[in-house]
Amino acid sequence: MESIPPGVCWIVDERTPMRPTTWLAPLVIAAALLTSCSTGSDAVTDVDVAEAQQIVDEGTAVILDVRTPEEFAAGHLPGAININVESSDFETQVTSLDESAETLVYCRTDNRSGVATDQMAELGFTDVSDLQGGIEAWAAAGEPVVR
Repeated sequence: MESIPPGVCWIVDERTPMRPTTWLAPLVIAAALLTSCSTGSDAVTDVDVAEAQQIVDEGTAVILDVRTPEEFAAGHLPGAININVESSDFETQVTSLDESAETLVYCRTDNRSGVATDQMAELGFTDVSDLQGGIEAWAAAGEPVVR
């Protein structure tokens, strides 16, 4: 049997060395398959305030605020509807929306909207934009907030 330098293989038993290429290739393939199955990669687009303003100005998109009703009442984007992502019936409420309609989703700073857009992609929504920085970025840019 040929001598194998230390650290170059694992010994399955004393007669069968396992070279890194034996176990590495299937591991790389499995990792690629798992990451290619992530949901929402094509359905969700991150947008900045300027892009969000264009979506709002077009007037055809659903504007979805996923914060609590109290936060929504304190101020929201023009034309927005409110479905709380932390509500137990978020999935039921959001599936009442048109899954193929352009939808702009936001929260306060962009944490909850990420959760919401991931769920929406899993539910079959196909055209979802996530406002990066949330309503805080929107207001900081001087865009209108309905109070």
